[in-house]
Amino acid sequence: MAQVAFTTLGCKVNQFETEVMEGLFKSKGYKVVGFDEQADVYVINTCSVTNLGEKKSRQLIRRAGRQNSAAIIAVAGCYSQVSPEQVARIPGVDVIVGTQDRARIVELVEAAAANNRTTQVNAVTDIMQAKEFEDIPLFSKPGRTRAFLKIQEGCTNFCTYCIIPYARGPLRSRPLASIAAETEKLVAAGFTEIVLTGIHLGAFGRDLSGSEREITLVDAVKTVLTAGNTGLIRLRLGSLESVEVPDSLIALIQIDQRLCPHLHLPLQSGDDRVLKAMNRHYTTAEYRDLLNGIKARVPSIAITTDIIVGFPGETEEMFNSTLAFVNTMAFAKIHVFPYSLRTGTPAAGFAGQVSEAEKKRRVQRLQQIADRQTIEFYQSFINQKLEILFENNENKGLISGLSGNYLRVYACGGQDNIGKIQSVILKQIQEDGLFGEIIE
Repeated sequence: MAQVAFTTLGCKVNQFETEVMEGLFKSKGYKVVGFDEQADVYVINTCSVTNLGEKKSRQLIRRAGRQNSAAIIAVAGCYSQVSPEQVARIPGVDVIVGTQDRARIVELVEAAAANNRTTQVNAVTDIMQAKEFEDIPLFSKPGRTRAFLKIQEGCTNFCTYCIIPYARGPLRSRPLASIAAETEKLVAAGFTEIVLTGIHLGAFGRDLSGSEREITLVDAVKTVLTAGNTGLIRLRLGSLESVEVPDSLIALIQIDQRLCPHLHLPLQSGDDRVLKAMNRHYTTAEYRDLLNGIKARVPSIAITTDIIVGFPGETEEMFNSTLAFVNTMAFAKIHVFPYSLRTGTPAAGFAGQVSEAEKKRRVQRLQQIADRQTIEFYQSFINQKLEILFENNENKGLISGLSGNYLRVYACGGQDNIGKIQSVILKQIQEDGLFGEIIE
């Protein structure tokens, strides 16, 4: 049996796409092994969000070649889509696939093997011409309790710091019938929670809408919740743009306990001038009004966010505006990132590039606020009962899992608890979450 190894950089969409490719190889009789092991085929699913992501991608490609110089090396994902010429020049690369045509990955690898690696196989095409969602079912169950369900591809926001629209192409949505069929399959396979993912998730359905009716993300959510009376226990949403959270979605969270009270809404900056330079399509006032409205309707909801500091032209005054704004928002968790220059984006050529030392200082200052808000969010749930999906068997007799509102919870337990949702009384803060007692 031939052996294939995978490694993935980047986002949850990339993770999902790696799982799909794993399933394709398994269906053809390949055995999936760890990336550190000796394999006949290595697949590197790359990231191109930052220059650092591309550097790490190149390092992993070269590492695969060192592990087995005779192996077929296939490179997929955003880096190979944006810079196929660079990937082609890396010694040992046999197959190059971008962000589409992943359904052909096994065929392309076997074509490279058949020609004894004498001819590099390059299947990268113009992603901007892509018209339809690449609908590849998940062929096998990964070793997890949560399943990613990709329902949307592409982005047309063109934020000035981001290369993704050029790596993923125009908007393409998965048909509702396909979403229903995949949901039934995932639940039948034993998944307890499904996470809807996409590159621009809130734009779902724009390309499917016709003159008769508009199709939106809410339609996709309802499709998953009602698909064949599947018995789905939890549905979680991936990252959404704040301007794309309709009242109807919040209403669903209010009435259907299966839809997790957790929204990830990237802020990126708390200063309107920086948001405009980023080409973000909202103001801080609009963002505040939205979050306050959501929290009023769903008090237990977790709002998590991303913030970039040190964007070109961000002065100390603008950064202080972000600090002041964040201080009023009470986020459950903030992911703080220093601005990372990405060649090929407008922001890379902006004046006022901030020094690395200053970006580091700003990250530290904002991270202090972020840590405090996370602890305050944790503390608000002490002595409360929450339903926890246990996922991991930790050491020393502990297990861990997530609440619907994305709290990491630890409890005493064993393997029998994994994959089950159980009631837990939360007692105290522990590590990156809370410790609680399972109610039998």
